Amino acid sequence: MEGTIEQQPQQTSKPKPSIFSNKKVLYGAIVVIILIVVAALVLTGGRGSGSASQLTQFDGKAVSQAVLSQLAIPGNVSSTIRAGFATNFPTKVSAPPLSINGKPEILYIGAEYCPFCAVHRWALVIALMRFGTFTGLNYMTSSATDSYPNTPTFTFANSAYSSPYISFVSRELTTNLFNSSIGGYPTLQQLNASQQAIFSKFNSGGSIPFTDYANESIQVGSNFADPTVLDNMNWSEIANLLQNPSSTQAQALVGSANLMTAQICKIDNNTPQSVCGQSYISSIESQLS
Repeated sequence: MEGTIEQQPQQTSKPKPSIFSNKKVLYGAIVVIILIVVAALVLTGGRGSGSASQLTQFDGKAVSQAVLSQLAIPGNVSSTIRAGFATNFPTKVSAPPLSINGKPEILYIGAEYCPFCAVHRWALVIALMRFGTFTGLNYMTSSATDSYPNTPTFTFANSAYSSPYISFVSRELTTNLFNSSIGGYPTLQQLNASQQAIFSKFNSGGSIPFTDYANESIQVGSNFADPTVLDNMNWSEIANLLQNPSSTQAQALVGSANLMTAQICKIDNNTPQSVCGQSYISSIESQLS
């Protein structure tokens, strides 16, 4: 799949037969090799800086200001990437406008266990920060027992979003911790009647992530459906890579955020101009149905 991070084969030299003809030397060499491997695992946490134990300890903790600052992607980076690797464009629908206090509403439905939601949230956070501010945004990882385990992401549960242009409503349906006694993931947030009606009408299969842009268009699934793009990294490392327009992470996540930004501009009368007036956003917006 596009964007998969592949590990390069480790290069080793072939030992000379004369060295290992002596059993004591052979055993000594094996011990040294084992010690080197163990030391490497200790230093890297077993999977590099994004090891499961290192990532999951941050679940539910506040996102650092340093990471949030890096998610404000520079204009020259975004304009170079444009839509990048994003392939899942929103689909136009016909329904009464969805809004709160006169501001178009973006409705997101996902779950903390879901790795595809994990990728989607990165892009959604980047896009939404261009129109407003988050408070209470926390770190999260996808399920450790599902596909693409421990994908680093965020959770919208317990967060708030403020914007003069748009409204954002999120529902994280379940936690990321599998409970064997119930055979699934415990409920975290529930849909109200109107949210359930929208979810059922436009997403009969019940797939997540699901994003509704003011009932003008909807998106079922993530813009970029390859969670391995975030494998073996922590949040700071991913955020750093987003500053490099040639990185797979930037092409996937910033490209998706640019697509979301163009869709938001389309539903809020292209405000603010500082965001929606950018040529690369206008170009993407012209491609939307």
